[in-house]
Amino acid sequence: MDTANLAAFLAVAATGSFSRAAEQLHLTQPAISKRIATLEQQLGVRLFDRIGKHVGLTEAGRTLQPRAELIINTFNDTRRALGNLSASIQGRLSLATSHHIGLHRLPPVLRRFTKAYPGVVLDIDFLDSEVAYDKVLQGEIELAVITLAPQVEPPLIATRIWLDQLEFVVAPEHPLAGRQEVQLSQLAAYPAVFPGGNTFTHNVVAQLFERHGVSPQVSMSTNYMETIKMMVSIGLAWSVLPRTMIDSQVRVLPVPDARLVRDLGCIHHSGRTLSNAGRALIELLHTERESDTVT
Repeated sequence: MDTANLAAFLAVAATGSFSRAAEQLHLTQPAISKRIATLEQQLGVRLFDRIGKHVGLTEAGRTLQPRAELIINTFNDTRRALGNLSASIQGRLSLATSHHIGLHRLPPVLRRFTKAYPGVVLDIDFLDSEVAYDKVLQGEIELAVITLAPQVEPPLIATRIWLDQLEFVVAPEHPLAGRQEVQLSQLAAYPAVFPGGNTFTHNVVAQLFERHGVSPQVSMSTNYMETIKMMVSIGLAWSVLPRTMIDSQVRVLPVPDARLVRDLGCIHHSGRTLSNAGRALIELLHTERESDTVT
């Protein structure tokens, strides 16, 4: 059984489309169809139902999917383990990062990495931290540099790299701008835009308000910090932003007893053999680690 055929099967199963699977694997659609047909012939079962434009797994396909994932992950892990014997740092490194970290934290690290290891091809996915977390857990991505969950449980291993101070912000013309002190209850009287409810950052902010018995007016949500900043800057709502994004477009509010910090860092799967390239990137990230003190 060819692992390339299994990879094609998993891509179609994940995307629900032969054409999208072809794009994902950088193949033609006929090539994907041929691989699926070969796999079905080898196994003697039909793996997909094709009804109009809809492609769905058959019962046999659903049975094969977790086993195919195990085979592919085991094969890739074995290939990395054997490749590591050479001690050379080269090959492909699958890396996921959030849009915010990818824009504001990672560029200097990746610049140093690519200069030091020109033989490594970086395969970078920009994903929500929560999505990247799950992809590392499922073995689809080797490393993720993301906003860390409050509790990272085995089999994942997390290393905090940056402490990210969050500030309450409003537009320069907002009624609360310029005040010497603003209470959470005063903020709650105005519309807010928060990160999506499924995000680690949303939970950090929501828990602060819960501890003080205050319910904010969350009228909008988005997972992109740049979009939140735009909404705040034009006066649509107040929000929280990382200190690294503060500039003249917004005003920071002095809110007493409201220290908000999130951990940014790197995660990988303890059951997956790290490539030499992955180890090298983690070591480089360690040099970026900041102290626990946030002013």
